[in-house]
Amino acid sequence: MSSPNNKYLLPFILTTSLFFLWGMAHNLDSILIPHLKKACQLNNRQSTLVDTSVFFAYFLMAVPAGMVLRKWGYKNSIITGLLVFAAGAFLFIPAANTRAYELFLVALFIIGCGLTLLETAANPYVTVLGDKATATGRINLAASFNGLAAMIAPIIGTRFILSGKEYSAGELAAMPEANRLAYLLEEASSVKMPYLILGSILLLVALIFRFIHLPEVKPEGLEGPGGSGFFTVLKHRHLKWAVAAQFFYVGAQVCVTSFFIRMAQQGAGADEKTAGYYLVIYGLLFMGGRFIGTIFLRYVTAQRLLAVYALMAIFLSLICILGNGAYVIYALGGLGLFMSIMFPTIFALGIAGLGEGTKAASSWLIMSIVGGAIFPYVMGAVIDFNHDDIQIGYTVPLLCYLVILCFALKGYKVYKIE
Repeated sequence: MSSPNNKYLLPFILTTSLFFLWGMAHNLDSILIPHLKKACQLNNRQSTLVDTSVFFAYFLMAVPAGMVLRKWGYKNSIITGLLVFAAGAFLFIPAANTRAYELFLVALFIIGCGLTLLETAANPYVTVLGDKATATGRINLAASFNGLAAMIAPIIGTRFILSGKEYSAGELAAMPEANRLAYLLEEASSVKMPYLILGSILLLVALIFRFIHLPEVKPEGLEGPGGSGFFTVLKHRHLKWAVAAQFFYVGAQVCVTSFFIRMAQQGAGADEKTAGYYLVIYGLLFMGGRFIGTIFLRYVTAQRLLAVYALMAIFLSLICILGNGAYVIYALGGLGLFMSIMFPTIFALGIAGLGEGTKAASSWLIMSIVGGAIFPYVMGAVIDFNHDDIQIGYTVPLLCYLVILCFALKGYKVYKIE
């Protein structure tokens, strides 16, 4: 992959920083789900509403975000996204003070709205900052810093959010009411400092973008009557396949990370803190997979690499379902490695050759992230209906990887519309 040329280098670096920031938000959710389950006394399905709040925002905001992008351009869309993201982060403080799960969900929904604006702008922007032949490698390089966040966020979350204190329902019931409420409020309050710092950083980054010049780059594309409108762009068959593949991919990734800590506890017998640090290893492998994938893309076509990674993810899911002990941890870590390139590769293959339709296609691909709102809830229901058996729940991401494999084998093909 060639580097962006000099005039695009600073915009590329700044836009890449956004991949890290939204990666922090998403990977802190993996900590929040088991943490708020404990602090707010929730079942598995209720705890997955953390994901539902964030990813349902993608669905609702994708079209408005695309309209904002087309009207305001890349720079103003990014700044708006950062400000909305920061507002959601700051709302964690009153939510924690009141231990109100509903207010946490509102804050997460607002964060999701900000992330939608950022991703709708940043994902296509890095693909047009240079030679279109190296667009897939460029977006994978930028997304590698999303992988860096997948390693750092669990460290921060485990260190500053997870307490390591766990009580059974019986032990909590036996506590004096004042002690029980104090414990639960202490648990909820641990999220305040990380999200206060995150919100402050977002405001600083928005200020930097305000004073930096970002070129509005017009993408090159296929000739023909395919159209660049929101619905007409779906005439491109490969985009429709990519939207479906992205829907199932995001669902699979969020399922894996949302139940990672509880899976490590149940399948491998780890305690809460240890399971949190295992999630760091997952993040390290996810990050490494993105850097390695960027190198592989110099020698292997994007669709072929995606197919190999999907096959490996299917195999590792079977180990998660059927294995026990350390093998479960190894398989979970391996999923991080082999899911690493899926989102950016599907995105780049989906917008390939769309020219003026790139911004509309980006809205569709961001809208498909709603899979992250649906599949974790389905997985939580499967787990609850199977007497809290976390392992059987991993059949849900396994089925998602099968759809991604189909896209990599056939659905990615671009056909010129006559």
